[in-house]
Amino acid sequence: MKKFLIIIILIGLKLFPITVVAQNLSKFFLGPEDVLEISVWKDNDLTRQVVILPDGDISFPLIGEIHAAGQTVASLKKEIVKKLKEYIPDPVVTVMVVKVNSYKIYIVGKVANPGVYTLGRKIDVMQALALAGQATPFADLSHIIILRKVGNKQIKINFNYEEVSKGKDLSQDITLKSGDVIVVP
Repeated sequence: MKKFLIIIILIGLKLFPITVVAQNLSKFFLGPEDVLEISVWKDNDLTRQVVILPDGDISFPLIGEIHAAGQTVASLKKEIVKKLKEYIPDPVVTVMVVKVNSYKIYIVGKVANPGVYTLGRKIDVMQALALAGQATPFADLSHIIILRKVGNKQIKINFNYEEVSKGKDLSQDITLKSGDVIVVP
């Protein structure tokens, strides 16, 4: 029995992380304030950490400015390789996300800890409200709204904490996007 469990654990450890990493990297879009480490194999002068600037650009030796915000790690790597080929034959480039700083949500209103929350992963509305702490006694939990920018337009999404906390209409508990503002009246 012990050998069987060890084999299952080893198989799980070998296969599961590979799948998770591949899925996460292909769906993660870089944004301002994210910290990256970019390295070129066998060239220590071309290894450094960079921060994506508010305009979405990074600066890297030999190639100058590159727009990184909105790209995946793979697409940024491809662009860096393409630009470095002018100076280095067949460069081997690695791009790693060191710290995610671009995923921010805002919670305002009648909660214990309103403010800006910089998160390393996506969360839903209930999780965000848990971060903000207890609602104040006069909070109207059945009329919470989420403000979201979609293009040049701002939309309002209703959220009824009273219903969701009782297991009703769970579709309201949406995954938040960076820049979303939760208003607890």
